[in-house]
Amino acid sequence: MFRDFKRGGYDLERTKLTGHRLTSLIIVITLAYSMATFSGKIIKSKGLTKYVGRVRKNQKMRRRHSNFYIGLHGKDWVDSCDLFTVESQALMQLSPRKCAYYRQGRRAISLIKSSC
Repeated sequence: MFRDFKRGGYDLERTKLTGHRLTSLIIVITLAYSMATFSGKIIKSKGLTKYVGRVRKNQKMRRRHSNFYIGLHGKDWVDSCDLFTVESQALMQLSPRKCAYYRQGRRAISLIKSSC
């Protein structure tokens, strides 16, 4: 959780706020952090982590990313896939043997959209 509030997440210390504004920002960050964490937990429970981020680091068994990271970047991954839909479909026409993987990715996108 420590890294999530540093540069890996919301970078709370960099705002240099004090008093009432800091309290208001902490409340908003708490809500956003909870949403991202719960969303990441849902994405992990559906087995879609491999689409959002690298699961393991150099064949180690320890997980690489937290629920917060997966939840936060899951939406970014879906948005980028939606942005490049036309280009990816054109690439699939060039390489038909990869269509099964493309369909798996599109299914993962729809599952992540339903969980967020």
